[in-house]
Amino acid sequence: MPGFVGADRRKRGRSDDVTAPHVDCITATIEPAAPFDFGLTAPQQPYFRAAGSAAPDATHAYRRLLDLGEKLVLATIEPAGSVGEPALEVSVQGWDLSAGNVAAAAAQLEWVLGTAESPAEFYDLAGQDPVMDGIARQFYGMHLSHSPTVFESLVLAVLGQQIAAPVALIVRRLMIETYGPRQTFDGVEHFAFPRPQQLDDAPVEALRGLKLSQRKAEYIKGMAAAALHPSGWLEGLKHLPDGEALERLVELRGVGNWTAHWALTRALGRPDAFPAGDLALRRAVSNLYFGGEKLSAQRVEEFSQRWSPFRAYATAYLFAALRAGLA
Repeated sequence: MPGFVGADRRKRGRSDDVTAPHVDCITATIEPAAPFDFGLTAPQQPYFRAAGSAAPDATHAYRRLLDLGEKLVLATIEPAGSVGEPALEVSVQGWDLSAGNVAAAAAQLEWVLGTAESPAEFYDLAGQDPVMDGIARQFYGMHLSHSPTVFESLVLAVLGQQIAAPVALIVRRLMIETYGPRQTFDGVEHFAFPRPQQLDDAPVEALRGLKLSQRKAEYIKGMAAAALHPSGWLEGLKHLPDGEALERLVELRGVGNWTAHWALTRALGRPDAFPAGDLALRRAVSNLYFGGEKLSAQRVEEFSQRWSPFRAYATAYLFAALRAGLA
């Protein structure tokens, strides 16, 4: 059965951090639901980084600093097996690691990489659509990746609103490296996404210094406050049906239908979420199915019903086609 197999060995490693000269390292195995292509799935994540200097692909390890709340750990993920019989070898580094820490890290990685849900049913549906079937075959084994929290998905969506992707990447990096938790392993500093408290404490003027507009800075402050609410309602959206979750999300300042649907896809893992208002998505549908004709969000929404109940998969694969220059 796919999932976390468990820690298989433990060793002591060295760290160049002079304040803590020794670091624990525990290795474990994750078995994703097949088919799974690590080289196609991992690059969807904003701050996985290749472990070496080579360009990331299906044969290279990725690293990511994970925030477990009580501590930060560095996870190194290396693909093993094949697309049809996949496995991921995971090494978790940190100080005074427990089996619970490793299990929590593995669970976060499973969610972030979408290892538990196979795209096989989507492929069956795509087989009825020659265009989508061709795209699915091109990116066979790509799973849907997720954000660890609703808060993170909302902030990332706001950062990307109405600006070019390269600019959004710069702003995201500045925010993470300014406000994100950090830890040094083997002489390399790694960063995790900022916690709500850090962004709630940050003055609007300081956030604007990260190349954010006044409005976006205010939006992010509001999202941080919502994430810190004692009721925990923001992360509790994971337990609501799609419609109710969307209604609560759009109550937040700065969250429209587009951002709410992205949160539904990225943070809540809903397989039928579809951001019909996304301009790039509409362009992909237009170019692939309508000969470049300009399409309204409503028309794209209606057209997308052919992919229901797997429209989130269709969205991810259409964006993969866009990135590859196929749409």
